[in-house]
Amino acid sequence: MSIRAEVDAFEPARGPWWTRIRTRLRERRVAGAQLRSLLPYAGTGLVAGTLAVHALAGAAPVAFMVGTGLALQSLMDDGAMGWLVLAVAAFLLQQLLAPVQLVLSRKVARRVDAACVERLTDFALREATLAGLERPDVADRLSQADEAFEQWMFTPGAAVEGGLALAARYTQLIGSIAVLAVAFGPWAALAGAAVALIARLGQTEAFHRWGQLIRRFRPLRRRVSYIRELATSTRAAKEIRTLGLVDWLDGRLLTESRGVLDPMWTWRRRVYGQPFLAYTAVALIGSVIALLLVARAGADVGVAAVSVAVQAILLCGRFGVIFPESDVKLVYGRSAWEAMLEFEAITRRTPGGRVPDGRVSPETPWGGVAPLVASDAIRLEGVHFGYPGGHPVLDGLNLELAAGTSTALIGVNGAGKTTLVKLLTGIYEPGAGAVTVDGVDLRALDADVWQRSFAVTFQDYLRYQMPLRENVAMGAIDHREDDDGIRSELVRVGLGDLLDDLPAGLDTPLTRALPGGRDLSGGQWQRIALARSLFAVRHGASVLVLDEPTAQLDARGEAEFYDAFLDLTRGVTSLVISHRFSSVRRADRIVVLDGGRIEEAGTHDELVALGGRYSRMFEVQARRFGAPDDVRTEAAR
Repeated sequence: MSIRAEVDAFEPARGPWWTRIRTRLRERRVAGAQLRSLLPYAGTGLVAGTLAVHALAGAAPVAFMVGTGLALQSLMDDGAMGWLVLAVAAFLLQQLLAPVQLVLSRKVARRVDAACVERLTDFALREATLAGLERPDVADRLSQADEAFEQWMFTPGAAVEGGLALAARYTQLIGSIAVLAVAFGPWAALAGAAVALIARLGQTEAFHRWGQLIRRFRPLRRRVSYIRELATSTRAAKEIRTLGLVDWLDGRLLTESRGVLDPMWTWRRRVYGQPFLAYTAVALIGSVIALLLVARAGADVGVAAVSVAVQAILLCGRFGVIFPESDVKLVYGRSAWEAMLEFEAITRRTPGGRVPDGRVSPETPWGGVAPLVASDAIRLEGVHFGYPGGHPVLDGLNLELAAGTSTALIGVNGAGKTTLVKLLTGIYEPGAGAVTVDGVDLRALDADVWQRSFAVTFQDYLRYQMPLRENVAMGAIDHREDDDGIRSELVRVGLGDLLDDLPAGLDTPLTRALPGGRDLSGGQWQRIALARSLFAVRHGASVLVLDEPTAQLDARGEAEFYDAFLDLTRGVTSLVISHRFSSVRRADRIVVLDGGRIEEAGTHDELVALGGRYSRMFEVQARRFGAPDDVRTEAAR
């Protein structure tokens, strides 16, 4: 079902009214449990103090109402001054408590949001699987949570803040109903309570339905955000202008925006239209009944009591409006919290196993557990893997990476080379088969510990908008103060001259968006990524993976990498993925990936002599360098 069809198919719960009420009460219990689970983040003392202040602030208007009424009634008596003092004190108290309410509420929200941000980032980095993060429904939920924290408006903390603020409103309601009960009897109080609760039910029911519906628009809103980002960021500015895409992009933004707004407006009328009128009519009838009961008894109780009762009934009627300090925050803030909970449920990885005995070192900076080092081999045994909705990428693959040796992996685009790396590092889990380390299934090991053994340069490596120091030290961030090591690896990858030219040396930001920053060419960025991996090897990584390490290097840079290949991979278990044969031919072993399996394996000379797929691919690439007689010589340069 398409996104728009899913939105159009949305219908409120149907059935007998008692079934709908039972369903709504169950949903309210769930919502209440979700909000209560956030309260510990704020702290018991702060929550209790905030509730007390809200309750006192809610009681102040009732005291003012009673004080003014009784003062009016006692104008001819000596007691009028006392009631008047009560009314003035209640008014002043309400004014004094308003900023206190705001300060305490914001403090609650900040504490909860700080804990939620920490929880979200920690979970995304440690617990969420990459396969889960790549799902579009997860992207929608994560986008909603990110958007909430970016705006700092409708966050989980705001939902808690709004929930606590209801204490003031309901204290007012209870006080008003009590006034009606004392002054005019239970029927007037019952009518006032019915007015308030029915009006409140109509308002919250509409808000709840709208909150459910608005979440279905997240994919459409994400598309609008993407088009808006293209139009306003510098990332695509060159292509948009040089290709003449301005008018097209403007029209696309209008189309995508209307695709969201038109159905939203339609559904808003449905949600707040006829049902809201029905609840309003019921509340209006209840208000009239309550006022008639007051009017009937008015001659017996006096004008002052009638005035107080009318104020109480009006206060009950105000429960049919939106509470700006509560309702919007509750609906949208709780929606962000639900998105976080769903994100965690969908992407949570299964608990890993234990680290084998004898691999513990209290000297390490990773909680006392050292990186795993394969002493024999890393093997992929009968590995099957496919992405949801697609054909199998790996189909019964068998591959051995002998410890301390270099292996080169080649294959056409889409053969599954990068997917293989993600399986090897434990980012993905095979659908069938196993990845083993010295005979131990990777799923029985701690994934975090295993991944610390790797120094990986992915094909889509990151360009951190941070100082040069951090860009290299990301390979072993606990050693970011190792200036000599960082400089050594930069020189090793051919960036010694660049280092000398940077105004602040290692502390120069690699972005023009920061003062004193510098941007780099594509080839320089690739060398930075290589230096990052080599820095990780310097500080303990035992498996080096280079995915297309020369893709953005010029001919000279590629030749330099080729000459330094043996030095770069010496002493570590290495896997190099490349389309360029000059980058892989010195590897101890070359494997050809095709059809989800290893089709050929051997040294460069063995595979050329075999005359198979590797030989044909090598000959095609080598023809670009010269005559057939000089193929091998030129391809090696």
